[in-house]
Amino acid sequence: MIRAALLRGGTSKGVYLDAADLPADPAERDDLLLRLLGSPDPRQTDGLGGGHPLTSKVAVVSGAADPSTADVDYLFLQVHVDRPLVSAEQPCGNILAGIGPYARLRGLVPPDAGTVRIRMVNTGGLVIASLGPGAPGDEIEVALEFQETAGSVCGSLLPTGNVRDEIDGIPVTCIDNGMPVVLAAAADFDLTGHEPPGVLEADERLAARRERVRLRAGELMGLGDVAGATVPKITLVAPPRAGGTLATRTFIPHRCHPAIGVLGAVSVATAAGLPGSVAAPYATGGDLIRLEHPTGHFDTRLTSSGGAAVLRTARLLSDGTAWPRPSHRS
Repeated sequence: MIRAALLRGGTSKGVYLDAADLPADPAERDDLLLRLLGSPDPRQTDGLGGGHPLTSKVAVVSGAADPSTADVDYLFLQVHVDRPLVSAEQPCGNILAGIGPYARLRGLVPPDAGTVRIRMVNTGGLVIASLGPGAPGDEIEVALEFQETAGSVCGSLLPTGNVRDEIDGIPVTCIDNGMPVVLAAAADFDLTGHEPPGVLEADERLAARRERVRLRAGELMGLGDVAGATVPKITLVAPPRAGGTLATRTFIPHRCHPAIGVLGAVSVATAAGLPGSVAAPYATGGDLIRLEHPTGHFDTRLTSSGGAAVLRTARLLSDGTAWPRPSHRS
């Protein structure tokens, strides 16, 4: 058994755990997490996972290794639904929204702390989380200001060295401002960019061409062979229909996101502010970039320091003891 909390962070849901409660060996830790969330199983019936990448996430939290720069350290782990794999390749900005409330819950910061400095272990980036008031179970507003995110995975904001490249005959912008993303115009895939996620996921021809672009982009971005990786993401952009800056459809990496991830949104918004990028034609000036997505919109405000701040909410759903299924490892 293990102490575990379940929180909704932004548009995702995850299991939040104390680092001290997990095995120090990464292989043993990952085995435990697979059993805890119920993977591999499309429905994750025998675990805490929700049968979808957005609800099969884990946050590992501890007091900061360097208290002079952060209050807590946060390691994000993606537990794959349909295969026995746990990935630490990238952070998750939605799950990040729950770190401050979880730190208050566990006494890692004072229970009324209004600001929590969070070091993202996956990338080394620092985030300043400003928390609204709220008792456990209340929805809490969380403003996240990202520091040091440019090139956090690939090493530079524009990993290919260009604001625009061409892959498989399609103009793309490869960018990493916290999340490696490949932007392309939906029209170049013969799409409007407003199709429902289910329609896009069922399009086998789209999937094949999209993956060709993603694999080549991974090489150009210095990520190597990304066939089995979750990054880079592909985001298709299109003219807005609901008063936003631009419309988006994001693949993570094969299923279509019902919204858009926090750090993915930061990368897309940053691209919109870069002259010559695939997204630049939709930007109208100013620092507010509103990204339309399949279920609403996401506001990102670019800061003068080159970082970005976003507003999310988080809510504690449960806190208690979890029983992973028994281990069959010898």
